[in-house]
Amino acid sequence: MTPQERHRISAGLTNRLSFAEIARRLDRPTSTISREVARNGGASAYRPQRAQQAAARRARRGAPPPQPGPGPAVDAVADVIVEAAVRSGMPRMTARVHVDLLLSEDGRRTAAELARRLRVSPASVSVAVNSLVENGYVRRERDPRRRRDVYVHDDEAWYRSIVISSRQTLDTARAATDLTDVWEPDSPVAQRLAKGGAFLERVIQDMLDSAERWRGLLS
Repeated sequence: MTPQERHRISAGLTNRLSFAEIARRLDRPTSTISREVARNGGASAYRPQRAQQAAARRARRGAPPPQPGPGPAVDAVADVIVEAAVRSGMPRMTARVHVDLLLSEDGRRTAAELARRLRVSPASVSVAVNSLVENGYVRRERDPRRRRDVYVHDDEAWYRSIVISSRQTLDTARAATDLTDVWEPDSPVAQRLAKGGAFLERVIQDMLDSAERWRGLLS
């Protein structure tokens, strides 16, 4: 990889581009970009000059043996999941908190631990975890010994989040159906609302039935 490419990677990370988008612009495989970033400190610590110097050292002495256990590679995985969550509509800070919990050993962290690990303010963590709890991705427990809340991502989180999201969409669908009474039944608006509401209601009900049917996979 050339110094120019490493500077373009750094610029892409600064602009919060995904690994896939950076790879597309460099005409490189996405895996090449993720490995490059992972072996040089992760997305938050990547510096093109240091990466180039490290590559030169490796070339002089040969490739180093793989490092045991988690490390930069885990950071790279986290970055990929965060970018996917952001593209789906989740705020970036909320996605970072969610992924940090998801990839933790026991799925548990306090707000202070999250703030320290992510190097953000406690207020930012508070907003993120409240959103995650509200949408079912995380549940809140009280630690009586330390007198503080612990945020937990357990296996049931996937089920809870689907159910909560589906019910919210179902409420929207039913509201749209109810609004058809405001217009004449044959009007374009009434027909549009009726069709959209009926479609959403049936799709979401199928999703809820499917989540219940496959819930056992999480136990």
